[in-house]
Amino acid sequence: MKNLPPGQKESEVFPRFGLPQYANRFPKEVEKIEIRIGGELEEFIISNELNTLKRVDQTSDFHCVTTWSKTGLNWSGYRFRDFYTEFVLPRLQNEMRYVILKSQDGYKTSLPLEDLLHENVLLADRLDGLPLNIEHGAPMRLVAPDHYGYKNPKYINCMEFYADEQVFKTGLYDFIDHPRARVVYEERAKKGPGFFFRYLYRIGVKGTIKDYEKALAEYRAAKNS
Repeated sequence: MKNLPPGQKESEVFPRFGLPQYANRFPKEVEKIEIRIGGELEEFIISNELNTLKRVDQTSDFHCVTTWSKTGLNWSGYRFRDFYTEFVLPRLQNEMRYVILKSQDGYKTSLPLEDLLHENVLLADRLDGLPLNIEHGAPMRLVAPDHYGYKNPKYINCMEFYADEQVFKTGLYDFIDHPRARVVYEERAKKGPGFFFRYLYRIGVKGTIKDYEKALAEYRAAKNS
C-alpha cells in the first residue's frame, strides 16, 4: 500500500464529495470554459486563449480533509503558473499575494499566490484521459495536490487577485477554513491540532457520499426527462 500523509486512508473510489449544502448545486455551463479574472486589476475573461498554453499531463493524489485519499489520478490541463504568467501578470500594476477562487455552484476558497505557483498546480479539464464529468468539476477545476480537497474547487469560473488577504464568506465553518490547508502539515482547521479533527470529520463521510450520490442521480434524471 502506498505511503499516505498523516491521518489519511486510501479510498478505492473517487466519489463526488463536498460540503453537504453543495450536494444539490451543479454548474450551468459544462461545455465551455470561461474564467473571469478580477480583484485589484481591470476585469477580463479568459476562454479559448487557454489553448495557447502548453498542455500538461500529471499523475497525483487527492486528499480530502475528511481523511480519505484517492491515489494515482491522471489529470490533464494547464499549469496555473503558466496561466498566471501569460494572462494575469502582464496586466498587474502591483504585486499580488492572495487569490480568491470561485465556482459556478457558488463555492469559494482562497490560497496564497505563492502556493498556486507551485509546478504541480493545474487548471485541469481532463481526468484519466476523458473530459471532466459533472462529478469532478466540468468544465475545469483546480488541482493542487499539496492541499486538502476543499482548496481544489470544482467548476471554477472566477479568480480574484489581491495584494493582501481578504475577508469573505466561504461556506465553510469558520474554524475549518485554514488559510493554506497543506496536507503534509495536517492543516485540517484554522486552530487546534490536525490529528484531533481526523475523528470529527470521519463521522460524516459515508452520509455525505450518499447525499451526493442521491443528488447526482436526481440531477441526471431531471436532465433526461
